[in-house]
Amino acid sequence: MKNTALTQTHVELKAKMVPFAGYNMPVSYEGVTLEHETVRKALGVFDVSHMGEFLIEGPNALTLIQKVSSNDASKLTIGKAQYSCLPNETGGIVDDLIIYKVKEETYLLVVNASNIEKDWQHISKYNAAIGAEMKDLSEAYSLLAIQGPKAVEAMQSLSSHDLKAIKFYNFIVGDFAGIQHVIISATGYTGSGGFEIYCKNTEVQQVWDKVLEAGAPYGIKPIGLAARDTLRLEMGYCLYGNDIDDTTSPLEAGLGWVTKFNKDFVNSEALAQQKETGVTQKLVGFEMDEKAIPRNGYTILDDDQEPIGRVTSGTMSPSLGKGIGLGYVPIEKAKAGDKIHIQIRKKTVPATVVKLPFYEK
Repeated sequence: MKNTALTQTHVELKAKMVPFAGYNMPVSYEGVTLEHETVRKALGVFDVSHMGEFLIEGPNALTLIQKVSSNDASKLTIGKAQYSCLPNETGGIVDDLIIYKVKEETYLLVVNASNIEKDWQHISKYNAAIGAEMKDLSEAYSLLAIQGPKAVEAMQSLSSHDLKAIKFYNFIVGDFAGIQHVIISATGYTGSGGFEIYCKNTEVQQVWDKVLEAGAPYGIKPIGLAARDTLRLEMGYCLYGNDIDDTTSPLEAGLGWVTKFNKDFVNSEALAQQKETGVTQKLVGFEMDEKAIPRNGYTILDDDQEPIGRVTSGTMSPSLGKGIGLGYVPIEKAKAGDKIHIQIRKKTVPATVVKLPFYEK
């Protein structure tokens, strides 16, 4: 089990630690609902240093990224980030990721912790014929997510840059918390605004301490992975391994908006064909009509109690006070307002397909 540079700090804060993606990670500190509401109403800080970072450089960097990713990275300018996915050869997804254009011919790819090795091998396989320079920085870098409506105001004293001026999915390389060259990125996985800070493992303790100090008057708290999951689910954001995986197509998962057919990428012909003929199943959001909590793996049924799909993510939404979930259903059951049923142990509970996100600010 790997540790992040802050593992001992989490233990001292009495976090409940669990194994996650090969790392020893804080799942909660004071309870999921409290931590969730802290991020929605004020701000919280997450240690998400288990995420992977690959540097792709050189004159062939963009060629490689265009080949392996579904979005159009040629649209990126320095200081912009882009959500994308890595399609596999069989219609599924190797991973979803964020691509940052750091300089001309220099890109940072941020991938999921559980997929670091798999992603590296997949990208390297295509790079054999392309010849970009690849470096795996995952072991040397840490990532903190400072999320919530008060994040900009609370963190402004830690940087000489105007944090308010960094637009969504834009970033700068600048000073933060006394460290000179960190990435300050207006991205996140919560839907409540804020930043993600990339720095070296040797610098992250200082950044963490100063973030908590600067945020104290604004009600900052350290937040665990459990609240990160309820926050992302309220936004309808996909979680790799649950909502998307090696068998789910980006088009089925509602990721058509990051699948651009103006270029040649891995399996693009088959995906273009799927777009033309139309998908047969789709990832949808649903709300429970009665008090019940859907969970990953539960069966979705139609009105005749016949199985038609499966729940991929589910929780009791702290913001809405009701059970919510994501799941794959046939296209004829995928419209907002369509009625489905969820098999919860021996009971079938009615639910309604809804438009995402579940949570609106």
